[in-house]
Amino acid sequence: MSILPVLAPLLVFGLVVFVHELGHFLAAKAVGIYAPVFSLGWGRRIWGVKRGETDYRLSLFPIGGYVRMASREDEAMAAFEGGAGRGQLEDGAAVPRGEPGIAWDENAFVPFGPHGVPQDRWFESKPLWAKLVVMLSGVTMNFLLAIVVLSALRMTAGVANPAPVIGSVLANTPAAASGLLPGDSVVAIDAAPIAAWRDLVAIVTTKAGTPLQVRVIRAGVEQRLTVTPAATVDTNPQTGVVTTLGRIGAAGSRMRLGPVDALVDGVESTWGTVVATIDVLGGLLAGRVSPSQLGGPLMIAQASVQTAQNGGLEAVLALMALISVNIAVLNLLPVPVLDGGQVLLALLESARGKPLGERAKGLVMYAGVGLVLLLLVTTTFNDLARIGTQVMGHFRG
Repeated sequence: MSILPVLAPLLVFGLVVFVHELGHFLAAKAVGIYAPVFSLGWGRRIWGVKRGETDYRLSLFPIGGYVRMASREDEAMAAFEGGAGRGQLEDGAAVPRGEPGIAWDENAFVPFGPHGVPQDRWFESKPLWAKLVVMLSGVTMNFLLAIVVLSALRMTAGVANPAPVIGSVLANTPAAASGLLPGDSVVAIDAAPIAAWRDLVAIVTTKAGTPLQVRVIRAGVEQRLTVTPAATVDTNPQTGVVTTLGRIGAAGSRMRLGPVDALVDGVESTWGTVVATIDVLGGLLAGRVSPSQLGGPLMIAQASVQTAQNGGLEAVLALMALISVNIAVLNLLPVPVLDGGQVLLALLESARGKPLGERAKGLVMYAGVGLVLLLLVTTTFNDLARIGTQVMGHFRG
């Protein structure tokens, strides 16, 4: 049994979140913000290595990661990240609590030593441009992850060849029974000329159970074969509409791209996903897309497992790129607890010339948390309803 379906959810969701936090961490270090913790995973520290002023650690729940930096909002995240006992970062802490498992250092800043964090090392002390760099670095890394992964796939796995050339033939399928072979170039089906792979697909999908006369060029010689597409039931995962399509069990060929073409295609594919994600969000606001179609962590995990089972590592990496772009776009929404909301607040405070009052900032943050929790509850409910429908359908046969 392959271990990939088991690891797929960790790879897809975990790596995407980890890379996002890595972006924040690298940017914080670059602009001089004190960042005492960079963690792979969430919760209690299991193991780590302290290098310089940062503890690089492995935490209890190995999903994603987080970076802890000197910020006035730090304690608000304590319960989610390292727990309440992770030490304080307030300036001049008289009796710092320290962190379990990390040696006390009399020369270090809190929480690893007795010295308060200097004022110029706090996030809030930095100029607007530095704050924006830190805030936007996470989504930037998510976009870069998608571009790198997709570009690498274009160079290794290749892209679909638009030409009507057979790339692979599955055993015990109509294509195999007819004698079709990889490398065959399809020139006609019945009386219809075939100029592109999409022409072949358009005919085959509508001819379930109908014998088709196929002309192919094999090693420069024309061959005539007969193939009968098998009727296959297909269910639209979004609408639930069930249709019957013809399938012959053959896939088109692929062609590998060079580095430059692969990078261009990776950027274009990433941008296409951005546009599609924004279109869905716009559809939600306009009422064209139902909230019941949204999915959350459970759907991502389920899709990861199914993708690993059906498509292998290449398909899992492609899904990871898709999720990475989706998370980046969602994080740019102007919701206070998300990166986009933090950027908006920073710009607002810069325009006012002073920070928002504690009460106003608290109300804004609570509103943001409420929106995120509402989205999480909605998507989780949808995921459970979708899984329940699938289970009931399985028992009904």
